[in-house]
Amino acid sequence: QLQLVESGGGLVQPGGSLRLSCAASGFTLDYYAIGWFRQAPGKEREGVSCIRSSDGSTLYADSVKGRFTISRDNAKNTMYLQMNSLKPEDTAVYYCAVDRGYYCSRSMDYWGKGTLVTVSS
Repeated sequence: QLQLVESGGGLVQPGGSLRLSCAASGFTLDYYAIGWFRQAPGKEREGVSCIRSSDGSTLYADSVKGRFTISRDNAKNTMYLQMNSLKPEDTAVYYCAVDRGYYCSRSMDYWGKGTLVTVSS
């Protein structure tokens, strides 16, 4: 059974760091586009970062560029989102997702259930 399970969320002070993990089971991440998305209270889900399966290139939302880093460990079949210099506006439920195509989009094939990140003093 194909499954994505996020972990690593929690409460952090502004300026702090967190690393989110997303463990895949039932398939291998190697040939999928992988992405992180987030949904803040009262807002629509938005894309945060993506690794394209076509060429391995990475994309970031303007709001997180220079602060967040997406990565993948094929040996562990796990993807990560390193988040540094966190701001209160980063507070959201974060979701990992994968797609059998080359790119990330709002209609990814498979989604995790999400992990809550709260940035507050």
